[in-house]
Amino acid sequence: MKTIDELLHEGVEGKRVFVRADLNVPLDGTTITDDGRIRAVVPTVKALADAGARVVVASHLGRPKGAPDPAFSLAPAAARLGELLGTEVAFATDTVGDSATATVAGLVDGRVAVIENLRFNAGETSKDDAERGAFADRLAALADLYVGDGFGAVHRKHASVFDLPARLPHAAGYLIATEVGVLRKLTDDVQRPYVVALGGAKVSDKLGVIDHLLDKADRILIGGGMAYTFLKAQGHEVGISLLQEDQVPAVQDYLKRAEERGVEFVLPVDVLVSPEFPDLKTKAPAHPTTVAADAIPADEEGLDIGPETRKLYASKVADAGTVFWNGPMGVFEHPDYAEGTRAVAQALVDSPAFTVVGGGDSAAAVRILGFDEKAFGHISTGGGASLEYLEGKTLPGLAALEG
Repeated sequence: MKTIDELLHEGVEGKRVFVRADLNVPLDGTTITDDGRIRAVVPTVKALADAGARVVVASHLGRPKGAPDPAFSLAPAAARLGELLGTEVAFATDTVGDSATATVAGLVDGRVAVIENLRFNAGETSKDDAERGAFADRLAALADLYVGDGFGAVHRKHASVFDLPARLPHAAGYLIATEVGVLRKLTDDVQRPYVVALGGAKVSDKLGVIDHLLDKADRILIGGGMAYTFLKAQGHEVGISLLQEDQVPAVQDYLKRAEERGVEFVLPVDVLVSPEFPDLKTKAPAHPTTVAADAIPADEEGLDIGPETRKLYASKVADAGTVFWNGPMGVFEHPDYAEGTRAVAQALVDSPAFTVVGGGDSAAAVRILGFDEKAFGHISTGGGASLEYLEGKTLPGLAALEG
């Protein structure tokens, strides 16, 4: 895959460069609560602008239904990008309409514009190749070159990710090059012991990666809502905890296969429970109770791993050579249920291993809980993309850049 450095060497001065970024940041109204994904694309945008390119940045945000929705406008992200670049960033109020055309035409060398949310146009996410291609044609008219740098979207077969690179000379930005390099270390050049910590709500979201990792990992630590399906698979009562009953047979199969292959599956030995879900807005005290993982009351819900499990998981990470973590250990947004996630993050910080935080809620938790991002080997910007790569899947956005 061609790199942005090769593109810069060939010369980009005066050329319109379309940068497919991932500015899909969490918003509280119009306030950005975590700007990590915007900061991640700054090196690519700055390098192009400094080289005299006319940079057109595009992204999705949220899940609008193929039509404009003010709640999902990229205007706050564009403003923050300007602050991080230290320069004014123009903003187009549409994707391929009059505003986008005029905004791009008004760019001079070294300046940057952001066009509105790509998903405001149904062609971006369409499953119909012709509709998607027609939108890609209109996007291509805005640019001379394409740089893919939205790693969080490369697992999507969307117009700006998959179809557009086929229409323009293209290269990978710094972020994608970094992300792919890290993921190759997790698949082709693993330092052992290789420990994987998986959390999050649904076990179904992680089945593919678990299946693939049974041939790769030495230990798999399970937490979050998905842990209760594993505990149920072992025959334990899980009360009113999050449970995917239909996945129990698959989980039982994985546990059996792991034992046969010598892969250590580590499940919670204690959990924090409560009869009700905490209030995440007021953060009112929740007063959880700690119980053994095989003694969850029938009318209570598991919401975090307990203190003994935190110690256990830290010990399983301590001697690792490589650690990949994806998914919080509990409802980390509430202080009474954040300690499990904090403990795993701290274990990664303390470990001499090459540590990777696999994007999504895990990356958000690291920032929310106040960890220094530089204390980790890498914090990914794409949780879903990372998981699909580790599953061995072909990612459309990466395939397009290699074409």
